[in-house]
Amino acid sequence: MIERYSLPEMATLWSTEHKTDKWLQVELLVCEGWAKEGVIPGDALEKIRQVGYNAQRMQEIEQETHHDVISFLRSMQEQLGPEGRFIHLGLTSSDVLDTGLAAQMKEAGQLLSVSLAELAEVLAQAALQYKYTLMTGRTHGIHAEPITFGLKLALWLDEIRRNQQRLGAALEQVTVGKISGAVGTHATVPPHIEEFVCEQMGLGVAPISSQVVQRDRHAHFMTTLALIGSSLEKMAQEIRHLQRTELSEAFEPFGSGQQGSSAMPHKRNPELCERVCGLARVLRGYAVTAMEDVALWHERDISHSSAERIIIPDACTLLHYMLSIFTKVMKGLQVDAERMQTNLNMTGGLVFSQRILLALIDKGVGRQEAYKMVQRNAMKVWGMASKGPIQGPALLDALNSDTEVAEYLSPTELQELTNTDYYVKYIDVAFKRVGL
Repeated sequence: MIERYSLPEMATLWSTEHKTDKWLQVELLVCEGWAKEGVIPGDALEKIRQVGYNAQRMQEIEQETHHDVISFLRSMQEQLGPEGRFIHLGLTSSDVLDTGLAAQMKEAGQLLSVSLAELAEVLAQAALQYKYTLMTGRTHGIHAEPITFGLKLALWLDEIRRNQQRLGAALEQVTVGKISGAVGTHATVPPHIEEFVCEQMGLGVAPISSQVVQRDRHAHFMTTLALIGSSLEKMAQEIRHLQRTELSEAFEPFGSGQQGSSAMPHKRNPELCERVCGLARVLRGYAVTAMEDVALWHERDISHSSAERIIIPDACTLLHYMLSIFTKVMKGLQVDAERMQTNLNMTGGLVFSQRILLALIDKGVGRQEAYKMVQRNAMKVWGMASKGPIQGPALLDALNSDTEVAEYLSPTELQELTNTDYYVKYIDVAFKRVGL
């Protein structure tokens, strides 16, 4: 069952009512700007301020006009006398639509920023908790060298912080308004009214616009959301791997009454992380559509509008939901440190091969010669590992039996080379670099 959003405000701010409220805010502020110019009399402005739009009437008018902004304007003007002529004075529809959309994206961005900050805090706490919890580092899916689970989480934290910076930069670009008229010349509405409206709405001003705010800004925002989604997918996918039966090192939370399979009662599937991975694909699709919206005919066509009504609200809502889900996963993550240690040891010491290689080089052996000495013994151990987990220090046993290796490294020296403290000696440096 799909859970409800932890922060339902996201759904509210993309509602039709909230969108139309933003249109009303733009129109009233433009009227105030014209009143400052002496174009709209004070008494007329007061009457305009008293009216709102009529949602039901808007729907009725739109059945006739097939134009949402005209329907919105007529529903207001029908409530007024001669004052109605001042509403939308000198404007084009996109002055209202794009400026209102920028205000909605600013609000959505604030919610996303809060969710990113919450996830960053959860990751920071978990990284500190597991700072020295040893586990196998894996490259190409194969055991490599020891790392700590905390180091993995600190890496994720650093990426989330970069995403916070990216989102901030994208919001700065996209949260601009325009009140520049039908083709962006300000011929029918002076620039200082645009500046007044945008300032009152907490938006920047597009330095220059055509009939619309240019869509590279929106593409920047949407690709940023997709990139954040890709980061979440990377992390969720790693947890899916760690939860595999063969690893069993970390598990997403699983409720006491939860069921993983309709057929197999034993199943405990990483369905939350799978959900995050699936939704990341949708976000990337939306980003492609946003880039397709950049190129419009001449000053503007309407091909972007239909797409944006879907992709922008949906992308913001999806990412907000994904952040909520993944933060829940990280808060309730179950880590099996003992199993991590068991898996680290399961290949009989193969994870120490590079350190042994370096020790031989330090003894004066040529690199290629030393590599072959370690590799031929490692391949023997791999043959044993293919039959199941290895009990004991198989690699050390093989090396101790190799007369060529024994010329350079004693059994005691080889044993010392398996001390895992060697691999965590600089963990503090990495943590300090990310402010932990």
